[in-house]
Amino acid sequence: METTTKKPFTLCPKFEKTFSILGKKWNGLIIEDLLAEGPQRFKDIAATVDRCSDRVLVERLKELENEGLVERVAEENSCRLLYKLTEQGEDLSTIMKEVHNWSNKWYTAEDCQ
Repeated sequence: METTTKKPFTLCPKFEKTFSILGKKWNGLIIEDLLAEGPQRFKDIAATVDRCSDRVLVERLKELENEGLVERVAEENSCRLLYKLTEQGEDLSTIMKEVHNWSNKWYTAEDCQ
């Protein structure tokens, strides 16, 4: 009689890497804000993600920049900096739409208060 042993489930390293980025507190909200509003100054992102301290927001933006999802660019005809999504960051729009669909299906407005 043959016995088959089930191979233990292991997470794909690429999947783990993705969730280490997207699952970090505030990152999803920062990405969503940049997807919805386009390139923005730090103060505008801070106003939208208002429960995140400025110190942590700076940290998260640097991390997203290091991961290739966000870039800093000089505002046209100004020395002010804007944060914008890279092509890699913009590619998350489909995922974020699916998160919206899931949350609309499973949560009510009362759940979010």
